[in-house]
Amino acid sequence: MYTELLAPAKDKETAFAAIDCGADAVYMGASAFGARRNAQNSLEDIREVVNYAHKFWAKVFITVNTILKDDEIEDALRLVKELDKIGVDAVIIQDMGLLKKMIDAGLSIPAHMSTQCDNRTLEKASFFNKIGVSRVVLARELNLEKIKEIHEANPDLELEAFVHGALCVSYSGQCYLSNYIGGRSAIRGECAQPCRKKYTVKTQDGKILAKDIHALCLKDFNASKHLKKMIENGIFSFKIEGRLKDCGYVKNITAFYRKELDKYSKKTSSGKSVYPFAPNPEKSFNRGFTDYFLEGRKECYNFISPKSQGEFIGKVKEVQKNYIVIDTKKSLHPQDGLMFQDKGFLVNKVVGNKVYPNKFIDIKPGVKIYRNSDIEFEKELSRPVKRHIGVKVEIGSGQLRLKDEDGISYAVSLPAGEKANNPDKIKEIFIKQFSKTGEGDFYIEDIKIAQELPFMPVSAINALRRNSFESLMQERLKAYKKQIQKKMDYTPYFQKEIDYRGNVSNKDARAFYTQCGCEVTELAPEIIQPKHQYELMRTKHCIKYALGICKSSEKLVLEDETGKEYPLQFDCKNCEMVVLSNPLR
Repeated sequence: MYTELLAPAKDKETAFAAIDCGADAVYMGASAFGARRNAQNSLEDIREVVNYAHKFWAKVFITVNTILKDDEIEDALRLVKELDKIGVDAVIIQDMGLLKKMIDAGLSIPAHMSTQCDNRTLEKASFFNKIGVSRVVLARELNLEKIKEIHEANPDLELEAFVHGALCVSYSGQCYLSNYIGGRSAIRGECAQPCRKKYTVKTQDGKILAKDIHALCLKDFNASKHLKKMIENGIFSFKIEGRLKDCGYVKNITAFYRKELDKYSKKTSSGKSVYPFAPNPEKSFNRGFTDYFLEGRKECYNFISPKSQGEFIGKVKEVQKNYIVIDTKKSLHPQDGLMFQDKGFLVNKVVGNKVYPNKFIDIKPGVKIYRNSDIEFEKELSRPVKRHIGVKVEIGSGQLRLKDEDGISYAVSLPAGEKANNPDKIKEIFIKQFSKTGEGDFYIEDIKIAQELPFMPVSAINALRRNSFESLMQERLKAYKKQIQKKMDYTPYFQKEIDYRGNVSNKDARAFYTQCGCEVTELAPEIIQPKHQYELMRTKHCIKYALGICKSSEKLVLEDETGKEYPLQFDCKNCEMVVLSNPLR
């Protein structure tokens, strides 16, 4: 069983690091049209990442997953064609107008349907499968049984699922809150993250149920305990969220999931990585972890703070004027960042379990302490990781033969020359020099020498090694098989009409739905704000459940820090909550 570990990259340096740490594929933004406006990359940088990734038979996917306006659609298509030319393995898209353009042009670059397409139903996944797309990125809210249902109905469709990272509280592609508040559209890569702000939960008649809490803030996703079941239920690609995360985060989380996935499946790329750190997701940015809805509803929210919580250290045992005593078995260091509730401080000095903060903190015994910055771990993370491909070396019959772990081989004749006066010595030199792969892309698994060797100076042996490994790499790159998008075509949509939630923002997207037998009744809110009250987000997170008032029939509203109110609606049959626009606006 093969699976793919898919890591994020905000830039080429992070992409290189993710590949070195064992990613089978990376995804990153181009110069425009990506759902993370602050993670853009030039075509030249993407070309460098492609060339590096393909050495290890790893893939590169580019996000072109915003909705597009009429004056952007042709530029987006040209970008996709350029990405195809430089060897990108797939594009991740959301806009149906762009999908139409790709269908009509018969492009060979595979299309992956972004989670922004709201891929939470069997009907949606089956629709895309019938069109012929290469992959569907599933909604994060799906449980294991729904994943299994989608896979069994579409066994030939590649399914990708998120496995780790920040959670959007709304179904992806269905959040209009940021655009509604300030015109910064999440669906166009400009989200202002209003879900991480403070709100007061009130009844419609003004009774306060919870004041100034982060009512829409979720913990971070961590599905590491469910990998085996996710594989069994049909997930092929395991996606780490984080195209805005720093390089250290990506290295740590990629290395962690590489080790975990290797317990249950084979990787789709080549080589092995040796880490100068022990991967630990608790040491990277997190708001606490949840496995969300994989096995049913659990506590998935963090009402206290949207800041990084980090790893649990222990509880405060004693509070003195200049220090606190923490009941912990963890080693703490000066300059570590510690956190309690929504407050943080740096460590000035550590003496045993006595911790001297860098400022006065108002804290009491019994309070839980977390470390969200481990200075020693950060130093370990900063060290380079190199990925190497295994090679077997054989020398015999006047030839040097190299064969890598994927069966790719290269052979070259040894130079004719006088026999070595000391055969054992020259053999020893050959083995020593060929084992010096250093910062190269290969490591030696085995060396076999089946005959006497000609005398060669060390410099000539080194040149032979370098040239041979370079030639083997060229053979690997020739052997790399880029996936080709199968022919796509239109198929009937599973609904007869679609409103603003279809995110139609250009005439080509409207034409796409028309060809699929579906009428577009409203354009995306980014184009025309609905005149009626509408859903700003729909979410599986439920404030009633979180506050322990599930069966209450009272009508609730959210009030933000400016006093604006947002009515809440509860779809208890589907266990969903809806944040509505204000009808008085």
